[in-house]
Parts: sequence; C-alpha cells; structure tokens
Amino acid sequence: MCAIVGLVLSGSPLAHAAQIKVIGGSAVIPAMAELIPRFEQSSGHKVRADFDGAIGAMTDRVRKGEVADVVIVSGAQIDALVDEGRVVPGSRSDIAKVGVGVFIRKGAQKPDISTVEAFKQFLSAAKSIGYNDPTAGAPVSLYLIELFDRLGIAAETKPKTVVFTQRSERFEAIARGDVEIGFNQISEIVAAPGVDLVGPLPAAVQRYTLFSSGIVANGREQTAGRELIAFISSLQARGVWQSKGFEGP
Repeated sequence: MCAIVGLVLSGSPLAHAAQIKVIGGSAVIPAMAELIPRFEQSSGHKVRADFDGAIGAMTDRVRKGEVADVVIVSGAQIDALVDEGRVVPGSRSDIAKVGVGVFIRKGAQKPDISTVEAFKQFLSAAKSIGYNDPTAGAPVSLYLIELFDRLGIAAETKPKTVVFTQRSERFEAIARGDVEIGFNQISEIVAAPGVDLVGPLPAAVQRYTLFSSGIVANGREQTAGRELIAFISSLQARGVWQSKGFEGP
C-alpha cells in the first residue's frame, strides 16, 4: 500500500469543522486508511495525514518544530517529545502494538520459522535478506542488527544483507525476486502487494512496537486532535487495528 501523504478526505460539512494535521510512522497506514474516513464522516472534521516515514524520522520532524496537531509514533518517543516540550503533557494515548514479520515473494514456499533454531537455519540458507535503512530510524532494522548479533549470526548475515535506502524497495525488491527475504512490521507486510507473510518472528525473539499518539504542542486544532485520538484509540476502532495485523496495547 502506498503511503498516505497529504491525504485530505471529505467529511460532513459543519460550521465548527476543523482540518487536523496528523503525522506518524508508516506502519499505521493500513488501519488509518480505514479509520480516517469513518472519523471524518462522524465528526465533520477533515484530516490531512502524512505517514511517509519511519517513526524515528517522524519523531525528528516534530522535534524540529514541524507544525502538526497529532503525532503517532512509539510510546517511548511520545514520552521523549513530552519531556522536550513538543507534545502536550498528559495527552499520550496508547493505540496498538505490532510485531516484526518475515516476508517472501508471493507464491514462494513458506519455511518454518516457528522456533529460534528454525529461524536461524532459515537465515543461513537464504541467499539474500533485506530491511530498511536503520539510519532513517527504522525500528525493525535497528532491532534486527541487535538480534542477529545476539543470536551469533551477524557475521554470517551481513554480507548478504541489502539495506533499502529507498523505502519503495522494501517490498518491491522482494516481489521481483531481487532479494529473497524481507523484514518489516506485520501491518505493512499484510497490506503490501506481491509478497506473502511467512509469519512473525519466533515468540522468544519477537519485538513489538507500541504505537501511541499525542497532541503536538504547536498544533492549531488541539481540541479536534483530541477527538481524533479518542476515536482511533477507542474500543470500536480496535477491531480495525486487529484486522490490519496489530494487537491490543
């Protein structure tokens, strides 16, 4: 699924309708693409959403003073932004968490990765693996570097690792067969064309990212922003998050 960048969806015209700017990590796109139109229809507000980046990069944009009303990144990053005066204290709301998944070209045979040992054997047999550029703040890539080192396979995997500096390549290269194995957050994998989810990382080495939202301190529509946060973190919205590969917070 393409990133939602500058998306403006129409809602019911109301005299008090606001235009809310929300920025966040790309993993939330599948769920927010469904929730935003529902929110706009029920509230009359309009949402301008930019999710075209890893949560590290999106956090840095808020940190550097970009004007927005709502930010959706990790819980730890929301707390850091509160400490820095960039997010309103007390506005953090935890939404959902998502784990790391492994994916391959659509139709390729799915291996067993249910245990750590099977996962290590799978990586040993692979000709190439790929993940997003860790210098861009991609949480999956940063974790994989740590994980491979902890599992004692860093030296083996490094020569056959492809780092995607262009985010569009993260799924397309695997879909074309240029790279054999990819890693990403499960919510993005299940929404991507041309690839199949092999499964989550083994439970013993799984890493979840808890996505949380907060009100940006320099935002112009903080009241409407709080309405959006209440909507996307509600019990009614939880089913949408779960259908897109997320779990409860």
